[in-house]
Formats: sequence, structure tokens, C-alpha cells
Amino acid sequence: MIDIDIALVVLNWNGKNLLEQFLPTLIEYSPEASIYLVDNFSTDSSVSFVKKKFPEISIIQHNQNFGFAEGYNKALSLIDADVYGLINSDVEVTPFWLQPIFKFYNNNQNASILQPKILDFNHKSYFEYAGAAGGFIDKYGYAYCRGRIFKHIEEDKDQYGSSSIFWASGACLFIKSKDYKNLGGLDSDFFAHYEEIDLCWRAKNNNLSVDYISTSQVYHLGGGTLDTQNPFKTYLNFRNSLFTLIKNLPEKKIFPVIFSRMLFDGIAALFFLAKGKPLHTWSVLKAHLQFYIYATRMYNKRGEHQHLNYYQTRSMVWNAFIKKQNRFKP
Repeated sequence: MIDIDIALVVLNWNGKNLLEQFLPTLIEYSPEASIYLVDNFSTDSSVSFVKKKFPEISIIQHNQNFGFAEGYNKALSLIDADVYGLINSDVEVTPFWLQPIFKFYNNNQNASILQPKILDFNHKSYFEYAGAAGGFIDKYGYAYCRGRIFKHIEEDKDQYGSSSIFWASGACLFIKSKDYKNLGGLDSDFFAHYEEIDLCWRAKNNNLSVDYISTSQVYHLGGGTLDTQNPFKTYLNFRNSLFTLIKNLPEKKIFPVIFSRMLFDGIAALFFLAKGKPLHTWSVLKAHLQFYIYATRMYNKRGEHQHLNYYQTRSMVWNAFIKKQNRFKP
């Protein structure tokens, strides 16, 4: 029996083509939920297109581009629902995909954050980079997933069942509205990228659950708004991962972990330079500069509690590049 109210919320910026491609299946396969489009001040015809083609969708229009984090924060404050479903505009859902989500919330009173199985839209038997079968981090804050270690992507053979995870992908993430509000939502200083890992880490520090639901399945195109080769994306990822560390690490771990992480980042910057990608090298350096500027601000956002057992693997860099371990091992 469905006794919770889920609002599916799609954030859009100049994504008319994506909306045209992916909204029909979202509407067709999500009859149990209400659907909202949040427009981040698009300059294309996204809004008029949706109004005309999909009048059943509620639209929230921002007066400027607030980015992923604040774009959602402002919109969700206007939406009344038990559970928010944050879903990218380049995600294709599947028949009955919401039923396992409803079932899990109904059967688990303390459930908070959920993620479905995320597969690659272009290679549908493989996991997709942004989330796969649920996320984890190593001691130094490097994010990886069951089904995806750095750029190595596994084929989905149902090898990863439903289980507790450390972080859920912002490409398709469900969270109880009361928990979203109590946690303060996504951190608007992040603008985009890593904000869902920060949210989930804060949830973990507050003893909230994060779970992967293998029986719910979606396909993610990826790079629909910001291509993976974009130096701005590199900048956001490096900067925001450092923000996440200083906000959520146990107090005694802050200096040694961040110091080590910045050394690793320096090696990555040299690697980009050797690969003929000077703009990406500059992105890493700029990310570190911004971290120094914002470090105090981020530190002051720390919650009252931080857990020591935030990671399962000491160094995923060592495991992947030295030990050649490209598959998830708990």
C-alpha cells in the first residue's frame, strides 16, 4: 500500500532537448508521484515547451541560475511532500521503478536517503559513472562506487544487491523532506558537484541511513549539462571534495587527511599537464586557492558530531593504480 507522497523534482537549465527526450517516460512510468520542473533561468524555450507539451507538470521558475545546490534548495522549500526525488533531466526511468522505493520507505520507518540502480543510457548493460550501485569514499575523500572505480565501469550482472551505502548519487536521489530540511539541504557554496556526497556525509554524521535499492532501475545519459572534459567541472570536483572533507572529517583527521589529499591533487595536476591539458591543471590550482579562501567558512559549517568510521578502504588510489584493483571489495 502506498501511503507516502513523493515529489519528483527535475532541475533544468537550457535543457529543452533533454526534457523532450526524457520527460515522456518519467510521466508514463511515475503515475504514483507528482512531478515538478525547476528551471534555473533558462534562455532557451524549455519552460514554454513543457507548459505546452506537458501541462500536468508543475513548474517553478527561478530568476537566475542558482546552480544545482541552491536551485534545489529554493525549489524544495516550495514543495509539500513526504519524500523528495531529485532526478536529473538526462535520466530515463523504467516501468515500475518507483514501486521498490515506496515499498522500502513503507517497510522501513527510519529510512532516509535512497538511490536506485543507475545504468549507462548508451550502454545499458553497464553501470553509469555517477552513482552505479551506490557510493563510498576512501580515507582521503576519493569517491567511488560499487560498479565504478575511478573510470573503470563494470557490467551489471546483478552482483550488487540492495544494501547500506555511504552516498547516493544526485543524478537520482530520494530523501525524506523532514531530513532534507533538518540537514539544511544541499550546500549552496558548492554550486554543483560533490554536494550530494556532502549531504549524505552530514546525514551519516547525524545517524541517518543511506541505502541502495537494486530493484529500482534508471538509465543516466551523463554530461547532459556539463561535459566531463570541461575544466570548470574539474575545478568544482577538486574544490568541493576539499570542502566536503573540512566540513565532515573527524576533528583529529582534518589536517593529516587534507594535507595528504592536496599532495595527491598536485600529482593529478602534473598528470593533466603531461597529458596536454593545461586548463585542467589550472583548474586544480584554482580549486586549491579557493579552498584556502573558503576554509574558515567551511570549517564553521561543521556539525556537532563526526564519525570515525566513515570509510571502508584506506586508499582507493593505491588499490586502483598500484594494486590494479578495479572492482569493489568491502
